[in-house]
Amino acid sequence: MTARIYHNPKCSTSRKTLELLRDNGIEPEVVLYLKTPPSRAELSELIADAGIEVRAAVRKRESLYAELGLGSATDDELLDAMVQHPILIERPLVVTPKGTRLARPTDTVREIL
Repeated sequence: MTARIYHNPKCSTSRKTLELLRDNGIEPEVVLYLKTPPSRAELSELIADAGIEVRAAVRKRESLYAELGLGSATDDELLDAMVQHPILIERPLVVTPKGTRLARPTDTVREIL
């Protein structure tokens, strides 16, 4: 099975999800999204494919979220902020031929294995 994980190695949930994939015999394409962020169109597609709202894909606990005053931002404003500041993208996002999931909690990714 092919898979892609939008990964931040500093995030324990992201590391656990990568381990879960490997434990299931899947060596995913690892996208270090802080270094190689998705385009706005890619990000929008990932979020839609995961079946979540844009706001659910934003890291609200990041101090930058409050600094930018994103609490009442529109979906378009949130997408723009995530593209400009990829640290705001909730992680990890996992893509397989069976779908896309925001692996929070980690076990959510089992749905697409």
